[in-house]
Amino acid sequence: MTDTWASTLGRVAFINCDPLYHEIPDEWNVLSAPPSWLTGHVLRRDCILAPIPAADYAKHQKELVLLPDIGIGSQGEVGSVLLFGAVPISSMKTIALPSDSATSVALLKHLLAKRGHTMSYVSTGPDYDSMMAMADGALLIGDRALEAAREFPEMVQLDLGEAWMQEEGLPMIFGVFVARADTPSSLVRQAHAVLLSNLVQFENDDEKREHVIRWSMEKSGLTYERLDKYYGEVFNRLNQHHLDGLFKFLSEACNMEDEPRFAWSADTVV
Repeated sequence: MTDTWASTLGRVAFINCDPLYHEIPDEWNVLSAPPSWLTGHVLRRDCILAPIPAADYAKHQKELVLLPDIGIGSQGEVGSVLLFGAVPISSMKTIALPSDSATSVALLKHLLAKRGHTMSYVSTGPDYDSMMAMADGALLIGDRALEAAREFPEMVQLDLGEAWMQEEGLPMIFGVFVARADTPSSLVRQAHAVLLSNLVQFENDDEKREHVIRWSMEKSGLTYERLDKYYGEVFNRLNQHHLDGLFKFLSEACNMEDEPRFAWSADTVV
């Protein structure tokens, strides 16, 4: 591989995709960034593929294609996309939103609108203390949400993955893997195969799963037991049922009218 971007895999700077990126072969570079930043990285050809907020795919559907089989989602409780507050949602008037993910923001607004809650929102950096100081509620995602839930479990007012499941009866796909639509399919398939191979090992090899969990422990400070549970809450393998949830979110919460485009048909969806 001569072009650096073609051998660079974008990844979310959270542990929710560690099963895909554990011990990536040396010939591949990894670009780690917040979810919304990765959208720009893919568009600028800083990396060949990356997981981005599903809501960002809706915005850039003309320029990007979805990749099959892999993503970041939950079948109900997700544990890392949480609304915090000292009062119930019905008593909230303002919510601080994180600047690092479009999907969680779109999902929260969609859920609260369907429940008839009128809310004022302010966008800010994803910091629990500062967000709670400026608003009645704070939306956090990823490792920050896990850490805040560990410190302040009584402040968790809503798990957005669980709320979506209750509302729609479908899984919630927060992150989708994408590539530029004009990238040669052969290059994207090579990169995709590396991640899918890692996921297959994680799913079928207990030793691999343990290594991933211990790697995540080093980065997050969470216990083995919590991470073992977390990797049952969040998943990276997508099947048709999960895609039904994704398509529902893109249509209902993102007002996407066009049919989502895939780089190729799924080879290994189960």
